[in-house]
Amino acid sequence: MSTLPSVFQRPTLLIVGCGDVGMRVLRLLRGRYRLFALTSSPARAAALRAAGAVPLLGNLDEPATLARLAGLADAVLHLAPPPLQGATDPRTRHLLNSLALRGRARRIVYASTSGVYGDCGGERFDETRAVNPATDRARRRVDAEAQLRWFGRAHGVRVAILRIPGIYAIDREGGHPRERLLRGTAVLRAEDDVHTNHIHADDLARACVAALTRALPQRVVHASDDTDLKMGDYFDLAADVCGLPHPPRITRSEAAERLSPMLMSFMSESRRLDNRRLKSELRLKLRYPTVRDGL
Repeated sequence: MSTLPSVFQRPTLLIVGCGDVGMRVLRLLRGRYRLFALTSSPARAAALRAAGAVPLLGNLDEPATLARLAGLADAVLHLAPPPLQGATDPRTRHLLNSLALRGRARRIVYASTSGVYGDCGGERFDETRAVNPATDRARRRVDAEAQLRWFGRAHGVRVAILRIPGIYAIDREGGHPRERLLRGTAVLRAEDDVHTNHIHADDLARACVAALTRALPQRVVHASDDTDLKMGDYFDLAADVCGLPHPPRITRSEAAERLSPMLMSFMSESRRLDNRRLKSELRLKLRYPTVRDGL
């Protein structure tokens, strides 16, 4: 009795939004899954193919280009960000509408953000805390999460949501604090400073892989490392690692005058993420437990 070629026995994974983290996932899963990657840029097709994925040209802002996604994959890794405007995420809606046409996907992992919690006054908390988004950027993520959880319940799909803090890696564009240190960007003085959370890009890719097979249905997981630092202390540590001067410390009122609104929004939210689900449920052993290890 003949057997099917091994390529047809492997599960199929669709990665939507295959940027830096997606490419790291491809390296981890090559040979284990049959891999597809959605891209809106024809110029990226060669790089995706070289990484082991079949590139699919489509645009989440143009639903008509997503028809081929129906019934394509057993699992979906949704890494695409929402649009830059508005309080909702039509891109996730377009993706889910296309997946619903032929309901093959049994698992979806979504990369959200810890920004959905807003300012928490430096408290440490787990995934049961209610969301409280303070910006439209975070509201778009809350909307995407709600769409995905509804889709999971309505269609019997196991949805996992990774709430992700600041991503860093020396080989990630814009992902190392050295660039900010070289610009001399100020940080807040200690009494005004905020707690921040971090994850190395390689550990985040490994968390995505673990969530594809181990996450509980309709489950939120903090994809964060063990670091417990305020933002200024993080940049001081990075400066020591890089052999650079510590950044200047300024008051919150001075920061409001000198720094961009985007940067000030990050400096206005303080929280500490409990990552026990990441370790116990996804059984992920962090390769870089703290930024001191990763930097």
